[in-house]
Amino acid sequence: MSFLQKLLTKFNGLQYPQEYLCIGLESFEQPLYVYLADNEKVIKDITICHAFVGYHPLILALDAKDGRGDTIDIIFCNKALQPNEVFSQKDAIATLRLQKIKGQSFQNNISFYEGIDGKHGFVSSFHQWVIGLNNTLYNKKKGNVFLHDNLYKQVQIAYALPRNISLITVSQNNSFNLFPTDLHGTVDEQHYIISLRFSGKACRQVESTGKIIISQVHKEFYKTVYGLGKNHMQEMKPKENFPFSKLASSNLQLPIPESALFYRELELQDSFNHGIHKLMVFRVLSGHQVDNNPSTLAHIHNAYATWRHNNRLPGNYLLR
Repeated sequence: MSFLQKLLTKFNGLQYPQEYLCIGLESFEQPLYVYLADNEKVIKDITICHAFVGYHPLILALDAKDGRGDTIDIIFCNKALQPNEVFSQKDAIATLRLQKIKGQSFQNNISFYEGIDGKHGFVSSFHQWVIGLNNTLYNKKKGNVFLHDNLYKQVQIAYALPRNISLITVSQNNSFNLFPTDLHGTVDEQHYIISLRFSGKACRQVESTGKIIISQVHKEFYKTVYGLGKNHMQEMKPKENFPFSKLASSNLQLPIPESALFYRELELQDSFNHGIHKLMVFRVLSGHQVDNNPSTLAHIHNAYATWRHNNRLPGNYLLR
């Protein structure tokens, strides 16, 4: 690490050494609320009814009936607000402005929006400048997806809400792959959305097979989950190369990962490319509880974790 990079790291204002901090979702106290807003008035609480499915560009998926026009505003707030309630600027710890992605006509019950601007107060303006300078100077690496300027802030904001890290199991001709994703979610009970880099081998494997399972896992499995990230660019292999349990899914008979808490069986219905992502919409075939232990693995961004630290909010973070 160069002297300048060490200096920028020392003065970035961030409390923790890692950019993303793992947590147990159910024990994470006082998370933020996320609201659709218009002219400083709350429209709807969408904390649990949106899906974060892209970071280059930033992409959110909403139920089509919640998408109000081509441009929407979303606020991240640490207090409960009611529809039509007027909020002050200090209530909005972070804001995102997004525009509807056009040119995709499938699944008329789902609307996709991409970020066009983001603002937050997780750390001071000076510290945001230092973080941005460090990002510009040192994150343009081969193989790394560079998040330029405001996009980097948008991503910090999106990860202020805990994002579940799940494992995808895919299989073909008695070969397998197992890899993590945090770009996924559902906006209704019938469909599930997963985003993968369209240039990755994992994406092509999912498209080829069309049927997968996605498993939520225990927080203590976090080091193994992060270690499986390399499998996005790996070929399928025999089952013994992966940390599978002895359990198989109910219909597809795909192996379930160790430490799985809940899994869904999914069938691919349609997809489209946007930015570096392939957005895939699946039909939910089934959902099954494996373990009732309420300790689902998720993670948040360091910038928001620093805000929590500065505001004396608890955070039992798992550092890798």
